[in-house]
Amino acid sequence: MKDRSGQAITLTAGEAAFIRQALAACSGIFSRALLAGGPGRQALEQAALEVVADGRPLGQVHYDVSLAIDYVDFARPAGSTR
Repeated sequence: MKDRSGQAITLTAGEAAFIRQALAACSGIFSRALLAGGPGRQALEQAALEVVADGRPLGQVHYDVSLAIDYVDFARPAGSTR
């Protein structure tokens, strides 16, 4: 993982768990909004287009959140090389 300046960083297990928990909550919100439809889905769709810098649709943002969870769940141990 890298910081904003491109420097490699290491997370503690607690930090990774916190990030995973936040991502899982986002994923759950996306899933419920997509299933519910209506104004909630419309608002979330619009927010995804406005908040994400490249204007990706909600489905792609949801996919990226799920992928980020996988990155945390299947991260290599510290010190290993890719």
